[in-house]
Amino acid sequence: MPLTTLLLTLASTRLITESAVQLRGFFATKFTEYELLHQHVDAGKLIYRYPKIQYRIIDGTPMVIGINEGAEVLKEIYDQYDQIRLGDNTYEIVERGVTLRKEDFGISDKILSYRFVTPWLALNQKNHERYIKSDRIGRRDQLRRTLTGNILSMAKGLDYVVASQIRLDIGRTWHKSCTVKGVSMLGIECEFMANFAIPDYLGLGKSVSRGFGAVMRMRDVKTRDYDCG
Repeated sequence: MPLTTLLLTLASTRLITESAVQLRGFFATKFTEYELLHQHVDAGKLIYRYPKIQYRIIDGTPMVIGINEGAEVLKEIYDQYDQIRLGDNTYEIVERGVTLRKEDFGISDKILSYRFVTPWLALNQKNHERYIKSDRIGRRDQLRRTLTGNILSMAKGLDYVVASQIRLDIGRTWHKSCTVKGVSMLGIECEFMANFAIPDYLGLGKSVSRGFGAVMRMRDVKTRDYDCG
Protein backbone atom coordinates (compact mmCIF):
# COMPACT_ATOMS: atom_id res chain seq x y z
CA MET A 1 0.00 0.00 0.00
CA PRO A 2 1.43 3.43 -0.86
CA LEU A 3 1.67 6.00 1.92
CA THR A 4 2.13 9.72 1.36
CA THR A 5 4.75 11.03 3.77
CA LEU A 6 6.11 14.52 4.28
CA LEU A 7 9.33 14.97 6.23
CA LEU A 8 9.88 18.50 7.53
CA THR A 9 13.34 19.30 8.89
CA LEU A 10 14.30 22.58 10.57
CA ALA A 11 17.71 24.20 10.93
CA SER A 12 18.64 26.94 13.39
CA THR A 13 21.71 29.08 14.00
CA ARG A 14 22.62 26.93 17.00
CA LEU A 15 22.34 23.33 18.14
CA ILE A 16 18.92 22.36 19.46
CA THR A 17 19.22 20.37 22.67
CA GLU A 18 15.57 19.99 23.70
CA SER A 19 13.39 16.92 23.19
CA ALA A 20 10.76 15.91 20.67
CA VAL A 21 8.17 16.37 23.45
CA GLN A 22 8.94 20.09 23.51
CA LEU A 23 8.89 20.25 19.70
CA ARG A 24 5.44 18.67 19.77
CA GLY A 25 4.37 21.20 22.38
CA PHE A 26 5.40 24.11 20.16
CA PHE A 27 3.32 22.95 17.19
CA ALA A 28 0.39 21.84 19.35
CA THR A 29 0.04 25.22 21.06
CA LYS A 30 0.74 27.39 18.01
CA PHE A 31 -1.68 25.56 15.71
CA THR A 32 -4.42 24.41 18.08
CA GLU A 33 -6.99 24.17 15.28
CA TYR A 34 -5.27 21.07 13.83
CA GLU A 35 -6.17 17.99 15.89
CA LEU A 36 -3.55 15.86 14.13
CA LEU A 37 -0.77 18.01 15.59
CA HIS A 38 -1.69 17.32 19.20
CA GLN A 39 -4.01 14.26 19.20
CA HIS A 40 -6.73 15.93 21.27
CA VAL A 41 -10.30 16.96 20.47
CA ASP A 42 -11.92 20.20 21.69
CA ALA A 43 -12.72 18.92 25.18
CA GLY A 44 -9.10 17.93 25.71
CA LYS A 45 -9.85 14.24 25.29
CA LEU A 46 -6.98 12.22 23.87
CA ILE A 47 -7.46 10.65 20.43
CA TYR A 48 -6.44 6.99 20.69
CA ARG A 49 -5.19 6.21 17.19
CA TYR A 50 -1.89 5.87 15.43
CA PRO A 51 -0.51 9.45 15.12
CA LYS A 52 -0.53 10.84 11.57
CA ILE A 53 1.98 13.51 12.68
CA GLN A 54 5.07 12.51 14.67
CA TYR A 55 7.97 14.50 16.10
CA ARG A 56 11.67 13.73 16.31
CA ILE A 57 14.89 15.46 17.30
CA ILE A 58 17.82 13.45 15.97
CA ASP A 59 21.39 14.74 16.30
CA GLY A 60 20.05 18.20 17.09
CA THR A 61 17.82 18.33 13.99
CA PRO A 62 14.08 18.82 14.59
CA MET A 63 11.91 16.67 12.34
CA VAL A 64 8.16 16.47 11.87
CA ILE A 65 6.71 13.56 9.88
CA GLY A 66 3.25 13.77 8.36
CA ILE A 67 1.46 10.68 7.04
CA ASN A 68 -1.38 10.92 4.50
CA GLU A 69 -3.72 13.62 5.88
CA GLY A 70 -0.95 14.56 8.31
CA ALA A 71 1.21 15.44 5.31
CA GLU A 72 -1.54 17.78 4.10
CA VAL A 73 -1.55 19.57 7.47
CA LEU A 74 2.22 20.09 7.33
CA LYS A 75 1.92 21.54 3.81
CA GLU A 76 -0.36 24.21 5.23
CA ILE A 77 1.70 25.27 8.24
CA TYR A 78 5.35 24.44 7.54
CA ASP A 79 6.37 28.05 6.80
CA GLN A 80 4.04 29.96 9.14
CA TYR A 81 6.68 30.70 11.79
CA ASP A 82 10.22 32.11 11.86
CA GLN A 83 11.09 30.96 15.38
CA ILE A 84 10.35 27.94 17.54
CA ARG A 85 10.27 28.13 21.32
CA LEU A 86 11.31 24.95 23.10
CA GLY A 87 11.29 25.14 26.88
CA ASP A 88 13.17 28.29 27.89
CA ASN A 89 14.97 28.66 24.56
CA THR A 90 13.90 30.36 21.35
CA TYR A 91 15.52 29.25 18.10
CA GLU A 92 15.64 31.23 14.86
CA ILE A 93 14.71 29.02 11.91
CA VAL A 94 17.11 29.70 9.04
CA GLU A 95 16.32 26.74 6.79
CA ARG A 96 13.46 24.31 6.16
CA GLY A 97 13.68 21.04 4.31
CA VAL A 98 10.51 19.52 2.89
CA THR A 99 10.56 16.03 1.38
CA LEU A 100 7.27 14.69 0.01
CA ARG A 101 7.19 11.04 -0.99
CA LYS A 102 4.96 8.15 -1.96
CA GLU A 103 6.38 5.15 -0.09
CA ASP A 104 5.58 1.47 0.15
CA PHE A 105 3.98 0.25 3.35
CA GLY A 106 3.01 -3.29 4.28
CA ILE A 107 3.93 -6.91 3.64
CA SER A 108 7.00 -7.23 1.42
CA ASP A 109 8.31 -10.15 -0.60
CA LYS A 110 11.76 -9.27 0.77
CA ILE A 111 13.24 -9.33 4.26
CA LEU A 112 14.10 -5.72 5.09
CA SER A 113 16.55 -4.49 7.73
CA TYR A 114 15.83 -1.69 10.21
CA ARG A 115 17.22 -0.07 13.32
CA PHE A 116 15.59 2.08 15.97
CA VAL A 117 17.09 5.58 15.79
CA THR A 118 15.20 6.65 18.93
CA PRO A 119 14.45 4.37 21.91
CA TRP A 120 11.60 1.90 21.44
CA LEU A 121 9.22 1.74 24.40
CA ALA A 122 8.44 -1.94 24.13
CA LEU A 123 7.73 -2.66 27.79
CA ASN A 124 4.92 -1.75 30.16
CA GLN A 125 4.83 -2.19 33.93
CA LYS A 126 3.50 -5.73 33.65
CA ASN A 127 5.90 -7.19 31.10
CA HIS A 128 8.91 -5.18 32.25
CA GLU A 129 9.38 -7.45 35.27
CA ARG A 130 9.08 -10.57 33.13
CA TYR A 131 11.64 -9.16 30.69
CA ILE A 132 14.17 -8.35 33.44
CA LYS A 133 13.89 -11.85 34.92
CA SER A 134 14.23 -13.64 31.56
CA ASP A 135 17.42 -14.95 30.00
CA ARG A 136 18.73 -13.69 26.65
CA ILE A 137 16.57 -16.06 24.59
CA GLY A 138 13.45 -15.26 26.62
CA ARG A 139 14.01 -11.53 26.23
CA ARG A 140 14.48 -11.88 22.49
CA ASP A 141 11.28 -13.91 22.14
CA GLN A 142 9.35 -11.35 24.19
CA LEU A 143 10.63 -8.49 22.04
CA ARG A 144 9.76 -10.37 18.85
CA ARG A 145 6.16 -10.82 20.00
CA THR A 146 5.91 -7.20 21.09
CA LEU A 147 7.37 -5.89 17.85
CA THR A 148 4.97 -8.00 15.80
CA GLY A 149 2.08 -6.57 17.81
CA ASN A 150 3.37 -3.03 17.35
CA ILE A 151 3.55 -3.47 13.57
CA LEU A 152 0.01 -4.87 13.51
CA SER A 153 -1.23 -1.91 15.57
CA MET A 154 0.48 0.56 13.25
CA ALA A 155 -1.02 -1.19 10.22
CA LYS A 156 -4.51 -1.04 11.71
CA GLY A 157 -4.09 2.66 12.49
CA LEU A 158 -3.12 3.32 8.88
CA ASP A 159 -6.04 1.25 7.48
CA TYR A 160 -3.82 -1.48 6.09
CA VAL A 161 -5.06 -5.07 6.29
CA VAL A 162 -2.23 -7.52 7.05
CA ALA A 163 -3.26 -10.49 4.92
CA SER A 164 -0.24 -12.74 5.52
CA GLN A 165 2.12 -13.60 8.36
CA ILE A 166 4.62 -11.05 9.59
CA ARG A 167 8.05 -12.67 9.79
CA LEU A 168 10.67 -10.88 11.83
CA ASP A 169 13.62 -11.23 14.15
CA ILE A 170 15.52 -9.03 16.57
CA GLY A 171 19.26 -8.47 16.28
CA ARG A 172 21.64 -6.66 18.60
CA THR A 173 19.90 -4.93 21.51
CA TRP A 174 20.85 -2.06 23.83
CA HIS A 175 19.01 -0.65 26.83
CA LYS A 176 18.49 3.05 27.49
CA SER A 177 16.80 4.78 30.41
CA CYS A 178 13.97 7.10 29.28
CA THR A 179 11.57 9.46 31.02
CA VAL A 180 7.98 9.66 29.77
CA LYS A 181 5.60 12.09 31.49
CA GLY A 182 7.87 12.05 34.54
CA VAL A 183 8.00 8.25 34.72
CA SER A 184 11.26 6.35 34.24
CA MET A 185 11.00 3.64 31.56
CA LEU A 186 13.38 1.21 29.92
CA GLY A 187 13.91 1.98 26.25
CA ILE A 188 15.17 -0.54 23.72
CA GLU A 189 17.54 0.27 20.88
CA CYS A 190 18.03 -2.58 18.45
CA GLU A 191 18.24 -3.76 14.89
CA PHE A 192 15.55 -5.96 13.40
CA MET A 193 14.49 -7.56 10.16
CA ALA A 194 10.97 -8.07 8.86
CA ASN A 195 9.04 -8.82 5.72
CA PHE A 196 7.27 -5.50 6.15
CA ALA A 197 7.99 -2.16 4.46
CA ILE A 198 8.07 0.82 6.85
CA PRO A 199 9.00 4.35 5.68
CA ASP A 200 11.91 6.01 7.48
CA TYR A 201 11.23 7.69 10.84
CA LEU A 202 7.77 6.19 11.38
CA GLY A 203 7.36 5.09 14.99
CA LEU A 204 6.55 1.76 16.65
CA GLY A 205 5.43 1.16 20.22
CA LYS A 206 4.36 3.68 22.82
CA SER A 207 4.62 7.49 22.60
CA VAL A 208 5.62 7.58 18.94
CA SER A 209 4.28 11.11 18.50
CA ARG A 210 6.65 12.23 21.27
CA GLY A 211 9.74 10.96 19.48
CA PHE A 212 10.05 7.34 20.62
CA GLY A 213 10.34 4.22 18.50
CA ALA A 214 11.46 5.82 15.23
CA VAL A 215 12.81 3.30 12.72
CA MET A 216 15.12 3.68 9.76
CA ARG A 217 15.87 1.24 6.95
CA MET A 218 19.36 -0.27 6.86
CA ARG A 219 20.95 -1.17 3.57
CA ASP A 220 23.32 -3.99 2.61
CA VAL A 221 22.77 -5.99 5.80
CA LYS A 222 23.18 -9.74 5.57
CA THR A 223 20.32 -11.90 6.85
CA ARG A 224 22.29 -14.91 8.03
CA ASP A 225 22.32 -13.81 11.70
CA TYR A 226 18.54 -13.57 11.81
CA ASP A 227 15.79 -16.13 11.97
CA CYS A 228 12.78 -14.67 10.15
CA GLY A 229 11.07 -17.98 9.60
